[in-house]
Amino acid sequence: MTTAATPTMRERIIDAAVAVTSESGWSSVTMAAVADRVGVSRQTVYNEMGTKQGLAEAMILHELDRFLGVVVGAFDAHPDDLVDAIRAASRGVLELAPDNKLLHAVVSATHGADTELLPLLTTHAESLLAAAKLVVGERVAPYRVDLDRAHLDAATDMVVRLVLSHVMQPSAAPERTADDIAWIAARVLP
Repeated sequence: MTTAATPTMRERIIDAAVAVTSESGWSSVTMAAVADRVGVSRQTVYNEMGTKQGLAEAMILHELDRFLGVVVGAFDAHPDDLVDAIRAASRGVLELAPDNKLLHAVVSATHGADTELLPLLTTHAESLLAAAKLVVGERVAPYRVDLDRAHLDAATDMVVRLVLSHVMQPSAAPERTADDIAWIAARVLP
């Protein structure tokens, strides 16, 4: 029987910030509120996270790790078929998204005034996109794809951005959207 590792201070702080954001919105997140939730001093939160912006980025990247775990699992389950791996990864991410409390808080805030986190998922999503493209690029590398590096990078970027777009604003059921993304990928990836 394995036991879960004790969360680090950083993980506890991030979890507390996600909880406060989910319950009350990002504007309610202060270093003091997070410190109270964790049971540490405000200075401890500052020492771990630096700034509120650093905390926001850490929250987004922490949640991204959960989504990328789904991607890795999907590629591992389809080692011989890249399109099926893309379909499974897309579907897994799209099925995980509706239950993600932080994502829900950020997206639902677009209907109110608390939109400070939204740019981290959209217009200022460079670190999120870079991390996602790195993981997907590493997973695509073992497949035999008849594209030069630049075109493969462009195709990877297209798939990552397309999935992220549907995470932010779904247009159909996850399985349907994943099939559509796989169809596009099949036409781009020879």
